[in-house]
Amino acid sequence: MENLIFLTFPGLVGLSVVLLVLHIMLQGNLATRELGSQWNAGPRDDDKKPQGKLAGRAERALRNFQETYPAFIGLALALAIAEPHSRLGQVGAVIWFVGRLAYIPLYLFGVSYIRSFAWLVAMAGLGCMAAALLF
Repeated sequence: MENLIFLTFPGLVGLSVVLLVLHIMLQGNLATRELGSQWNAGPRDDDKKPQGKLAGRAERALRNFQETYPAFIGLALALAIAEPHSRLGQVGAVIWFVGRLAYIPLYLFGVSYIRSFAWLVAMAGLGCMAAALLF
């Protein structure tokens, strides 16, 4: 299991970029579906925002992801260069990724409490990563 590239810090950073792009594409697609491709291709000077539930949820989920993403990247990169590599940090990175991945459909479908639990799981992953660096 140690040889699985996607479970290494560089592999998880790569997957996290895929997750970021997924968030951006989902949000953009739902906004475009509501406001049209002319709005998407235009300069958006009128500050028009999608009003639908799904587009709004996708935008808020993206913003939520962007709030914790810099911490994940910083911790993952620090742990990638730390010697010796920390098992706790690696497990924390996987936990963060799984929590953030689960968060997307839970938010889009309006699943209360379980969505918050997925966020807490992701935060626990960041906590494990930070603890691996500090202790």
